[in-house]
Amino acid sequence: MTTIPLDSLNAGEQGHITGLAGAPDVRRRLMEMGLTPGTLLRVVRFAPLGDPIDIEVRGYHLSLRKHDARQIMLLRQ
Repeated sequence: MTTIPLDSLNAGEQGHITGLAGAPDVRRRLMEMGLTPGTLLRVVRFAPLGDPIDIEVRGYHLSLRKHDARQIMLLRQ
């Protein structure tokens, strides 16, 4: 299986987080929001201009900029 960045999923698709890329402070901030390896998340919708992305993770909604979403690697389900 190959990993893909979160920003390449379409609305309604989901996947398990396999890892986080980017600078250590960015990875730490994403992990503090509950985006840890093994967690299942689902893309709910995109803003009208495509940024930010609304995702559902651990029972709550979270909006992420595409730049940050690109740092989250997933296995698509």
